[in-house]
Amino acid sequence: MKPKHIYIVACLLTLLFSCKSKDGPAGEEDGAIASQTPVTVTTISDSTLVDYVDLSATSVFLQKNFVKANANGYIQKVNTLPGHYVSKGETIFTIKTKEAQSIGNSINVLDTTFKFSGVNHIKAPGSGYITQLNHQQGDYVQDGEQLAIISDRSSFAFVMQLPYEMRRYVQNNQDVQLLLPGGEKLTGKVSSVMPSVDTLSQTQGMVISVNNANLIPENLVAKARIIKSARTGTISLPKTAVLTNETQTEFWVMKLINPTTAIKIPVTKGIESGNRVEILSPKFSATDKIVVSGNYGLADTAKVKIVQ
Repeated sequence: MKPKHIYIVACLLTLLFSCKSKDGPAGEEDGAIASQTPVTVTTISDSTLVDYVDLSATSVFLQKNFVKANANGYIQKVNTLPGHYVSKGETIFTIKTKEAQSIGNSINVLDTTFKFSGVNHIKAPGSGYITQLNHQQGDYVQDGEQLAIISDRSSFAFVMQLPYEMRRYVQNNQDVQLLLPGGEKLTGKVSSVMPSVDTLSQTQGMVISVNNANLIPENLVAKARIIKSARTGTISLPKTAVLTNETQTEFWVMKLINPTTAIKIPVTKGIESGNRVEILSPKFSATDKIVVSGNYGLADTAKVKIVQ
């Protein structure tokens, strides 16, 4: 090979080596930056955690009055409508007997001293709302036939179906918080317990009385919160800081050992309340930084970058 050619080849090799040397460290630095996962961190806190369970409670009128006809005849007048409130003793139906309808005013014409009308007034046996109206004006009814149903407003309550194994958590006169659809909250009180349990579900009915000025419709399903236990001064972390496996048999957190490295720490968790989880072990200090977001899928000893 001629000296000229050897010189050209040497220059090309030198140029390639110098480019590789410049690109090598930069690529490594970019890879290191790219491998850092952005995370946010938190610390442990002392808080009061409440262990509770939410059960369904359905609004009902425990007492219903059945309005019945007291004679065979025709309904002359109906003084109410479905949904109307009636007071005890208020006349809600007027019935003219079959005999009076047939004879008409003939008896009174023959004997003016005989006051015969054949009209009976059916009064409300109790105060409440007309939840069912079975007949209208002009209908023929028989003695004892049901005309309407009055739901007693004073008997309004919620009935909660409590699993029998949780019976120890509910006592008579215990306050129970009710959450209605739409977010309205009511405070009720356990007033009585049904004397039987459902055969299939093994749940027992708990009657929860409420004092509420607003009319609540029947068959409304609310959430009744039953407090099982409350712990004060517990060490807790946000739920998002605690990770678990697919079978939820192991739990861990990612703890920072320096500003850029997080390691996996197995934990034993206690009760959960809202968005907080009780940490039974290990004992973290107030200065320990725990990854609260960006921790999903992080391997042990992962490179991280704290972001605000």
